[in-house]
Amino acid sequence: MIVNFLLNGKPQKIEIAPGDFLLDTLKAIGVTSVRRGCETSSCGVCTVLMNGAPVLSCSLLSARVEGQTITTVEGVADEISKIADHFGDEGADQCGFCNSGIALAAFALKTQKPNATDEDIKDALSGHLCRCSGYQSQVKAIRKYLGDPS
Repeated sequence: MIVNFLLNGKPQKIEIAPGDFLLDTLKAIGVTSVRRGCETSSCGVCTVLMNGAPVLSCSLLSARVEGQTITTVEGVADEISKIADHFGDEGADQCGFCNSGIALAAFALKTQKPNATDEDIKDALSGHLCRCSGYQSQVKAIRKYLGDPS
């Protein structure tokens, strides 16, 4: 079956099997920022944006992206660079394995709710597993990315 979608602003027409997951489809076409973590939809490492909202690509069938817009870290590199700078300033990038998923969640939060509270940030981070920290540094970094200097 053929699936048509936008990937980082570029049209894609890809042949898939009916049971293929988006994570595998993206990997097959060379997307490097999307990672395989837990394979149980509970770590957030495979996060991508579909129509601007975070989704877990390890549990989303590729057929479901027909006509949709998919964004990965590569598609918003300038914003991800800003987030990464804040992560570094706050010590939130210890091993870095979770960073791409968390950064996309932060970017989505900025576009959907730019005046987010700490509770909004924590909600956006739910489902993202970071084994290195207690999430306080990520919350501080995201708050600064959203424009709050405190």
